[in-house]
Amino acid sequence: EELKEVKEKYGDERRTEVVKNYEEFSLEDMIAEEDVVVTISHSGFIKRFPVSGYRKQGRGGKGVTGAGTKNEDFIEHMFVASTHHYILIFTDRGKCYWLKVHEVPEAGRTARGRAIQNLIQKDKEENITAFVAVKEFSDEQNIIMATLRGTIKKTILSAYGNVRKGGINAINIVKNDKLISVKLTDGNNDIVLGTRNGYAIRFNEKDVRPMGRTATGVRGVRLGKDDIVVGLVVMKRQATILVVTEKGYGKRSDINDYRTTHRGGKGVITVKTSDRVGKLISMMEVVDGDELVIITTHGMVIKQGIKNIRVMGRNTQGVRVIRLNESDSIADIAKVVRDEEDNDSNNEVVLNVE
Repeated sequence: EELKEVKEKYGDERRTEVVKNYEEFSLEDMIAEEDVVVTISHSGFIKRFPVSGYRKQGRGGKGVTGAGTKNEDFIEHMFVASTHHYILIFTDRGKCYWLKVHEVPEAGRTARGRAIQNLIQKDKEENITAFVAVKEFSDEQNIIMATLRGTIKKTILSAYGNVRKGGINAINIVKNDKLISVKLTDGNNDIVLGTRNGYAIRFNEKDVRPMGRTATGVRGVRLGKDDIVVGLVVMKRQATILVVTEKGYGKRSDINDYRTTHRGGKGVITVKTSDRVGKLISMMEVVDGDELVIITTHGMVIKQGIKNIRVMGRNTQGVRVIRLNESDSIADIAKVVRDEEDNDSNNEVVLNVE
């Protein structure tokens, strides 16, 4: 009698479905897809936080003097990506690792984040040199790589769609060479390589045939004695080319000052190097709204707006960007995301993913 009462009271049709066959699902199927801001610091710390919590950066550069310690850090890379997107991480030994964005630790704006080397299984001897954020591994985009000794290599992006935990080979690095820079291209971009002795060569990426991941690449620039490559630029914006020397001199030049030629040549003078201005240490694509951080060997940290560096002819020495002590020189330069303390809090940020 009790069973009949229960059946009459609760005897509705089954609301769940029992199936024998089911489709496999991945971890991403259980993770909400949302846009996040990913930041990577100069010292290699990474974190993510919701894009809704980020506001527009303020304008205008300012300088600060560092304490002369390695604790001075700043955000060097920032991009917006979905939690289902990927970050490709390249090392100087030509290896590629990737992280899914949802694997990046979530942290507040003032938090330091986590060291990238603790998130990937790289060798201690490897140094991270580049990051590329991608939505998907498309055949329509390419990875362009440049090495210290002037080699250039192009591989279709889809070749990196199945990276193992221990990484994969992105380029074969020969003895005494290093991978120094990696960029994403669309198949039609112009490339500029800059060298330590002040030369630059511009050519279209179609001049570099696609190769497999294990290939060495081809000659991008013919280097003179004791010369090395210090910069790879992929032209994507209506921008200028910034060059900075080790003695603190710099300038911007119009991209049209660099005629398009074929890869493998010596290039043209991009800055007149001398004992007074030193060797070329950095080359990058910039626009007026960008900002630089310059770090010296004595621990000085200077932040400066790009718009304060004037556009000059290619075959000149440039002007003093930072005043250095006699024994000091520039150690590193980076484009930087400005501190939120400088923000205009009334404006929401507008960010794009390549």
